[in-house]
Amino acid sequence: MLRSGTSIGANVEEAIAAQSRKGFINKMSIASKEAWETKYWLRLLDKSTLTQIPVSNYLIEVEHIINIITKIIKTTQAPVTPI
Repeated sequence: MLRSGTSIGANVEEAIAAQSRKGFINKMSIASKEAWETKYWLRLLDKSTLTQIPVSNYLIEVEHIINIITKIIKTTQAPVTPI
């Protein structure tokens, strides 16, 4: 979970520094996949008896992150209309 959770931010930073639209979308897509993986690990942790840490707030937060990244990707993939 630590790897996938920290990878989200790292890939968003790389996307910001991307040299092309395609590169930006690629890195944001990787960030999205890492967010989904983090959500998976949080759900497992929530259902396990390994820890007493409440993760419900983290599940809500990662869902917000997924929604934001998804919107960014879809907006960036939309065709650019000339003015």
